[in-house]
Amino acid sequence: MVATGEQERGGPIVRVALIGFGPGGAYFHAPLIATTPGLTLSVVVTSDAGRRAQAQRDYPGVDVVASAAQLWDRSSEIDLVVIATPNRSHAPLALAAFDHRIHVVVDKPFAVTTAEGRTMVDAACAAGRLLIPYQNRRWDGDFLTVRALLAQGAFGTVHHFESRFDRWRPQPTGSWRESGEPGVAGGLLYDLGSHLIDQALLLFGPVTAVYAELDTRRPGVTAADDVFVSLTHANGVRSHLYASALAAQATPRFRVSGSAASWVKWGLDVQELSLIHISEPTRLRRI
Repeated sequence: MVATGEQERGGPIVRVALIGFGPGGAYFHAPLIATTPGLTLSVVVTSDAGRRAQAQRDYPGVDVVASAAQLWDRSSEIDLVVIATPNRSHAPLALAAFDHRIHVVVDKPFAVTTAEGRTMVDAACAAGRLLIPYQNRRWDGDFLTVRALLAQGAFGTVHHFESRFDRWRPQPTGSWRESGEPGVAGGLLYDLGSHLIDQALLLFGPVTAVYAELDTRRPGVTAADDVFVSLTHANGVRSHLYASALAAQATPRFRVSGSAASWVKWGLDVQELSLIHISEPTRLRRI
């Protein structure tokens, strides 16, 4: 990536604009951008007045604007855009960034449809800019442990892989994530399912068959809030992936079964709580 920002330690600083300052932007992007050598958080874009105030409080000196249009007006000052907005806006914002010749990192899901994804890739190639999906769960400590054990051959021949993101959220929040309106890309398959499927593909490779059950359980919710996906990989491994908002009891995060050994991991990765604690300690009481 070629940056035109000021110099730090003899190398270029990548000037980053973060679009979206909800939970994704505030807890999973801004803290990492602000603390990574070679990156500087230059602009935060959010239309919500309360979130603008939060961004100004948490990151003094960073410009905070209300719209992407204001960002494009100063596009020559930005090298990279990180998109952490509602799913339906990922593709339009990425395409606008490429029109202004800015590199893009886009939160999951990468796109709402395959056609949107292909359009984004084509636009990135035409602009000569990078387009990177933000798959942060590839660096979860427990997932890295699974990868390390597989690399060591600890399981022998793996037969079955089970992965879950189960939570207890019996009361709907009214968020767009709970909406089944066409084009919104709400529901757990687009949300946590993106991570589950990405991890399974990274571990065990291409898939020859897919089976899924998508259910909507909670009153007032119109998108899938209880999800099961079965993947049959070309190498014979069967991945069973689950995500639910109605799991009142703890379930294993990972279970791997092979010809030589099995391995079970309980509890979510601790990095999520650490990032939230850095950004907003009082929010831990509400999780």
